[in-house]
Amino acid sequence: MPKDVELPGAREVSASPLPARLRTAAARLLLPTVLALSFAVQAVGALLPSVPLLVAAAAVGLAADIALHRWQRGMASALGKLNATVTVRQAVRDFLMVTGLLRIEEQDYETKYLALVCGLLVFYALHFACQAVAISVRRTRTLPVVTRNIDASALRLRPAPPALLMQRAGQRLLMFGLPSSVGLLAAAVTGSARVAAAGIALSAAFAVVAVGVLLLRLRPGRRPVTSEEALEWFEAWLAEYQPTVGMYFSGGTSSAYQANMWLEPLARLEGRPLIVLRERFMVRKIASTDIPIVCLPKVADLMRLEQSTLKMLIHPSNSGKTSQVLRIPTIKHAFVNHGESDKLSSCNPYAKAYDEVWVAGPAARERYALAAVGVDDKDVVEIGRPQLDVIQPYAGAPTGPYTTVLYAPTWEGWDGNPGNTSVIEAGENIVRALLADPGVRLLYKPHPLTGSVEPRAGAANARIQEMIRAASAARAAEHADERPAPSAAAELAARTAELDRLTTSSFRPGADDAERMLLQTAPEPGRAAAVTAATAAWEAAYWASFPAWEHQIVTGARPTVYACFNVADVLISDVSSVISDYLESEKPYAVANTSGLSEQDFRVTFPTVRAGAVLTPDASGIPALLESVRHPEKDTYAEARTELKLHLLGPSDPPSVVRFNEAARALCAEADEHRAAMAVRALPVIPTQRDAETTLDSEHVRG
Repeated sequence: MPKDVELPGAREVSASPLPARLRTAAARLLLPTVLALSFAVQAVGALLPSVPLLVAAAAVGLAADIALHRWQRGMASALGKLNATVTVRQAVRDFLMVTGLLRIEEQDYETKYLALVCGLLVFYALHFACQAVAISVRRTRTLPVVTRNIDASALRLRPAPPALLMQRAGQRLLMFGLPSSVGLLAAAVTGSARVAAAGIALSAAFAVVAVGVLLLRLRPGRRPVTSEEALEWFEAWLAEYQPTVGMYFSGGTSSAYQANMWLEPLARLEGRPLIVLRERFMVRKIASTDIPIVCLPKVADLMRLEQSTLKMLIHPSNSGKTSQVLRIPTIKHAFVNHGESDKLSSCNPYAKAYDEVWVAGPAARERYALAAVGVDDKDVVEIGRPQLDVIQPYAGAPTGPYTTVLYAPTWEGWDGNPGNTSVIEAGENIVRALLADPGVRLLYKPHPLTGSVEPRAGAANARIQEMIRAASAARAAEHADERPAPSAAAELAARTAELDRLTTSSFRPGADDAERMLLQTAPEPGRAAAVTAATAAWEAAYWASFPAWEHQIVTGARPTVYACFNVADVLISDVSSVISDYLESEKPYAVANTSGLSEQDFRVTFPTVRAGAVLTPDASGIPALLESVRHPEKDTYAEARTELKLHLLGPSDPPSVVRFNEAARALCAEADEHRAAMAVRALPVIPTQRDAETTLDSEHVRG
């Protein structure tokens, strides 16, 4: 792209995101507003009385309610907290219709419409009965343990009832109540109460059928096993599988990536691995793996692991529930973290609660010593980063016409430190400078949690993505005839389908945990190797499906950040574990300094910066950075990167995978020694003959 061309979207840098937020808020409030107005107009139509107003308002209100439950379930829940539940809304709507019908009739028809009221009351009673039975069925299907990659057929699991009956009480009431609402509307127009009675009868019939379907699920032969039977089955499975090593993880919906990065290293450990989770939803968040997964939400059930063969657990993160598993004395615990950086969070005082802290290299050991958070140096074990064996080494300057730049900023963090992320203060300047270079292809991969704490980060992230899309569109117009053949897209689609087939399970929308357990049984032998091959083929097809000049925004799980490392010529990031991992390749990198520190103080404070360029918030150093990448003789940090890699990640021999396995083997040996010592202490003391004689002599003296 010519440098004198103004990038579309550049004016958005100074524009406030407030108008967009207002438009979003207005869209969210549209349906609730229409709903509220419909009740007001319907009340007016009933009191006047006015058939057009009554019918139109009721129809609009019903449609708005259905749309609310279809597209804005969060808003429907919010209305419920105000006691304006769907049941209240539907009842008000129906009885306003009955009131209108009474007002419309010129003669005394109270008796006739009293029957309609009684019919509506019967329908609502059946609705409540259906909800009560649904809750009972849901409880029987909520087992104390949730599994994945384990054959759970012995638990007598069956597919869940339709979601409309089990999970969506509001939609069920609206759907089942639709005939009665239509009947009342028709009665207002035609003056025939029989139409309304027929509609109410049909609604009641639907409710009766729903209650019957759910009651069948409560029969002894249709229920899953009881909670105690499920726990007994789990203990029997533990005794049969005999796990030795595992990973413990607990966290929020956006934190699963912290556990996912350790799946491959865990699978390669000696022994029989196991993944232990605490939140039911997290079972779905863990990426594709053949490792058995168990979720134990209750502490009492978690304690059953004490009697298992499990010897050690690795912990990728700290959470409030971590302290619960640390109570198990028969299991040794190692904190591995989900990445290493110079941030204070990498030296959390909580780490002293673990038996050992496994770090990548000498830098992290020194970091703990300087932080003085109570972690003894003897408990720190250097294992490298076993995930990084997929990263390809530096192969020299870019050989094609484009330099691929990966901009992977981290998120804003919980402490509000402005130096955590460059997205807010420097992100748009960095992206603008990169897009202004016609020889740059930009890969933008923001952290998954960007904007979760600081709204400004989320707004800046959105503007950055819009800038990149606009630049890609402009560049596409210039290179319209330089796109890959259609066969490249077809190849990517085929590889995606194959990878999805191997790594994902297909579920009905109403599938619950019990049904997922039934379907996600023990994987077929050889699936892990097939997934590895399919992933490599997918990555090759993915990059081949785009022209070399096209900018990319990578926000999904694929491609991974490591796959982006392999195609990038240079990385721009913040002080984070991304820098440490990228050093495995020894490629050039730059770090954005938005901390307010001088460059010298910045380098002293954050050692991971010392082998890379430092960018100021205005991104004025981008041209020099690109020049050093394209001409390695101008790269002054090559030797420093080699030294820093050794300092951060440790030696390459033995490989990190080997060191990781050795650390696990040693910790398992400690667990065995501890169990043996505890077993000796638990043995009953058998008195010897001498002890017996001594006791008799003592009694004789006292006598």
